[in-house]
Amino acid sequence: MASSITVPRRYSARSPLVGYLLRRLGTSILLLIGVTVVTFALTNLVPGNPVAAALGEGAASNPATVAAYVEKYGLDQPLPLQYLTYVGNLFQGDMGTSLHTRQPVADDLLKAVPATVEVALGAIIVSLAVGTALGSLAAYRRGKITDQVVRVVSLIGLSIPTFWLALTSFYIFFLQLRIAPGSGRLSPIYTPPPTVTGLYTVDALLAGQWDIFFDAMAHLMLPVFVLSLFTIGLLTRFVRTSVLEVLDADYVRAGRAKGLSGSRVLFGYVLRGASLPILTIVGLAFGSLLSGTVLVEAVFAWPGLGTYAYESATSLDLPGIMGVGLVVGVIYLGINFIVDMLYGVLDPRVRLA
Repeated sequence: MASSITVPRRYSARSPLVGYLLRRLGTSILLLIGVTVVTFALTNLVPGNPVAAALGEGAASNPATVAAYVEKYGLDQPLPLQYLTYVGNLFQGDMGTSLHTRQPVADDLLKAVPATVEVALGAIIVSLAVGTALGSLAAYRRGKITDQVVRVVSLIGLSIPTFWLALTSFYIFFLQLRIAPGSGRLSPIYTPPPTVTGLYTVDALLAGQWDIFFDAMAHLMLPVFVLSLFTIGLLTRFVRTSVLEVLDADYVRAGRAKGLSGSRVLFGYVLRGASLPILTIVGLAFGSLLSGTVLVEAVFAWPGLGTYAYESATSLDLPGIMGVGLVVGVIYLGINFIVDMLYGVLDPRVRLA
């Protein structure tokens, strides 16, 4: 009698987790299609001639250039076919040519996005570590002087304007005290490490270039500090509220009654129970950091996505603006999908809903 092979439940296509992830993936794909529709519609909503807006007045005066552009992007076809041509070009990595840099938009974004990811990733790591620690401390010491101090500190972090903090930090720590490096991602004496991820710190580690790694870390300090202060204040308040709700739960009381240590109760019961709402705010904060660093990048001359978006907007660079909008939309969709996946992994109730 032949033995039958059974697939474990957790790997089955019918398992709740797999079904949940497939549903979230389908939703993300539909939203991604919506993002491409919106960016495509921008080309048809631009006042005047969309070809001139995309090519610039100089190139648009050349009939041969206009004819080649119209043929490449199918602008002489109905709108549905134009959209399909646009999506096909996106799959080939063609997002048009920037009017500002005269380079392919995709190449510009490949340089700008890693710079923003590096500073945003550092800010969210610092914010998560400090915000979780302060929020948990305030919750455990609620009503006491420690709780009051932490709440005041978080309020200060939420109240200080980011652009003012960036200018002040640059003036104090670079111009006056000279304890922080100036603008940019590296000092002029260094050349960027061999590109693997586009993150100078990671690429320098992979190449074993420790001097470049430490210099890149030094340049990250001020932008990360400025970007993380507001997020620390936000996470501190949110973590405090979430932890307070979990502290009164029956299973936390049961863990204490078993004689478990305070750290075991905190990490195994309290923070795990409060992880879902904290995860939500971390995902939103990370998305905001990636797409909202224009002022900070301008102050520190950081060549990231915010700087590229500002330069594209001020130079009326339609292909660059469309590229930034598409990338920001994809970033938010990607972060939301990752958060949804972690939801399903951490809480069985979510994937069974």
